[in-house]
Amino acid sequence: MGNYIKFNKNLAILGLFLVALLSCTSSEDSEPYVPTPTETETILPTNLTLDITIVGEDTDNPNGDGAGVVKFVAQATDAVKYEISFGDGTTVTNTTGSAEYTYTDRGTNNYTVSVYAYSKTNDYISTFKQIKILVARPPFDNLVFSDEFDVDGSPDDTKWGYNIGTGDNGWGNGEKQYYTDRSENVIVENGFLKIKAIKENYEGSSYTSARLLTQGKFDFTYGKVEVRAKLPFGEGTWPAIWMLGSNISTVGWPACGEIDIMEHWGHNQNVVQSALHTTSSSGNTVNHGSQTIDDVSTAFHIYTVEWDDQEIVFAVDGVVHYTYSPSSKNSDNWPYTANQFIILNVAMGSTWVDIDPNFETSSMEIDYVRVYQE
Repeated sequence: MGNYIKFNKNLAILGLFLVALLSCTSSEDSEPYVPTPTETETILPTNLTLDITIVGEDTDNPNGDGAGVVKFVAQATDAVKYEISFGDGTTVTNTTGSAEYTYTDRGTNNYTVSVYAYSKTNDYISTFKQIKILVARPPFDNLVFSDEFDVDGSPDDTKWGYNIGTGDNGWGNGEKQYYTDRSENVIVENGFLKIKAIKENYEGSSYTSARLLTQGKFDFTYGKVEVRAKLPFGEGTWPAIWMLGSNISTVGWPACGEIDIMEHWGHNQNVVQSALHTTSSSGNTVNHGSQTIDDVSTAFHIYTVEWDDQEIVFAVDGVVHYTYSPSSKNSDNWPYTANQFIILNVAMGSTWVDIDPNFETSSMEIDYVRVYQE
């Protein structure tokens, strides 16, 4: 009998539980249980600052020293990550807010620098500043070739060779001189190289002179050529300091590229010109510039070219008169990716320049030739 009673108690408890459950779930007014979502905390950084230091900036160089190096320091309260955009398409992300960046676009350029400061909840604030940065050509300060002409006699034959004769059609220009290697036409005296044009009958020509070149002895790609020289005087004289591509024997001219550092025509006294000859502009090239100097035939001046992969810049005594830099470079307008050698000469006349009938002799005197690279 005791087991029976116990069994019935259990049935009663089970019945009561089922009744209560059915009563709860069948009610029309009841709603299913939905847990309360946990709200996400928002943290917004504050007090964002951006400090910018242009390396080399001072009163004389407000846009920096030309290296293009700039240092950035961003700080914000509750920030765990920073994103700095330098204004030229480059962005860095870090946790410190500090960065150093080198701009590379040549010249003086304006940039808008922006910084975003993020919190641990990925919320952010931002700020920006505008800067102006100077990027200059790296200095060519490593001397790789020089002739100071400090030993009297013939020029150093480890550095200089000669073109001899009249060339094809007067070296392609209808020039009237015969080039020699005689001491009458080329000699080193008292610290100067002298290239002398002389009116005389020689080997069928009415004038003699000299043309020296470093072909096969020295050539280079990219650098600075510096020549201190005094130019000859007289209508018909045509002194030049220039360069040709070392591959001229295989690709020919003007595909090899020509860089005329200095040319002077006696009929246009005191005007010195620089020019580039390429496949896209040869002969009477459009790529040239000049300046007037009152005493080119009575005083020494420093003629320079600076050449790198972006531009070629010509100057006299540090005063720039022409820069060549095609926006889109190709083999037709920019063959200047290979070695060039140096030429020094004084020509006489051409198909477009007459010679003064009273001309007798005049010299180009050169104090030194120096080539620098990075």
